[in-house]
Amino acid sequence: MSIRQRILIYFSVLSITVVGVTFLLLFTVFKNYRKEEFQQRVKDHIFSTMGILAEVRELDQDIIQSMGELTVNKLFREKTLLFDAQKKLIYSSIDDTKIEFSTELLNELNSKRPIIETVEGDLDVVGVTFRIRGKQFYGISKAYDKFGHSKLDFLKNILWVFFVLISALILISSFILSKQITQPIIQMAAALKIINMETPQSLLPIPENKDEIYLLAQRFNELMRRLQNSFAFQKHAVHHISHELKTPIAILVSNLENLEKEKDPALLLKGIQNQKEDTQLLGEMINALLEIAKVETHANLSFQRIRLDEIVFDACSEAKKLFPQFKFDINIHPEIEQEDKLLIEGNVRLIQMAVQNLLLNCIHYSTTNKAEIMFQFQYGELKILFSNEGPSISSSEVPFLFQHFFRGTNSQGKRGFGLGLVLVNKIMQLHGGKIDYQVDANSRNVFSLHFPVKLNS
Repeated sequence: MSIRQRILIYFSVLSITVVGVTFLLLFTVFKNYRKEEFQQRVKDHIFSTMGILAEVRELDQDIIQSMGELTVNKLFREKTLLFDAQKKLIYSSIDDTKIEFSTELLNELNSKRPIIETVEGDLDVVGVTFRIRGKQFYGISKAYDKFGHSKLDFLKNILWVFFVLISALILISSFILSKQITQPIIQMAAALKIINMETPQSLLPIPENKDEIYLLAQRFNELMRRLQNSFAFQKHAVHHISHELKTPIAILVSNLENLEKEKDPALLLKGIQNQKEDTQLLGEMINALLEIAKVETHANLSFQRIRLDEIVFDACSEAKKLFPQFKFDINIHPEIEQEDKLLIEGNVRLIQMAVQNLLLNCIHYSTTNKAEIMFQFQYGELKILFSNEGPSISSSEVPFLFQHFFRGTNSQGKRGFGLGLVLVNKIMQLHGGKIDYQVDANSRNVFSLHFPVKLNS
């Protein structure tokens, strides 16, 4: 059963049931009210009849006949009997209605049970015990509530008509409502048929109403983007790893074969040194690929409040140990007066990797032994600018700067494998930030990291 059918059935059944129960309760209340109101009229009729009889000193047949004429036709299909203290009949209405009275009802009337109200068929029956001028009397009356039953039948017919009309309206409304509710889901299912990993731009349409369907489509698109990125990485990785690793491995094997034949100790030592560097480069490439894979799968990531300036200072200290001749000039813009502006929510290990990669870029691609690092705070985000002098990246190459294994023309003659900036870009995306590249007014290369910052109120 589809969701639309379930919505239609559940909503319709529930709504119609509520309407039916409401109408039934309404009819029951009016039915009980009619019975109580009519039985009260019957009691009043008994009391009024007995009151008139009590004014008569001698109960002869003529008086009884006269009382019968006074009371006849006051109630429809009415029969009234009055009894004295010994439960002997002293009065009987003289209409032609033939109604049998059970002696059990008369016997049940006593001081402990002075009033009995019941129903026999379509007739309401009332028995009462009362005293007049110190004497005990009993009265029993049966009658048919012609007008009350007529009104009750009219109410029943009206309620049936309204029940049918309202039920039809509920069914129509349920049909329209279920269609409106499930339409976004149907559209989403149709869109899913054409979405695959080969179509990165194919995402679910986002509905205008920000409801659960909106959130579902949004979360699915986020998941789809991550899957597409992972698939793209896997696709590129398999292709490029097979291509990129093939060459260095072949070179390693070739160098080892040449070293076997080398007799000159100096050339042998130099060859071993080159072989060591090439092997280290190969290991770095594999480690970089593994790190990118971890970042893309969000494996074992935890976020905490960290100070970026401390991470940069620590990374520069570590770089100085490997490249003591290189100098890093670190500056914090004067507008950063509060410590909060240097705090972000992030993963320490990943931020360290991003900073270390950009520091190594400054070292390897700088024509001088100096680089500048600047902290700036603008428009609610903290920026770290890494600037160095060296060959610039052409504008035609910038769009490909963060793709796997891409290396610009400025990297010719330098060791590398085109994965460092890819890793940095992935890390920044994971932290809700970004990385960009530009050439400043002094023709220096500037890589900027942008981190969103939430200041404490």
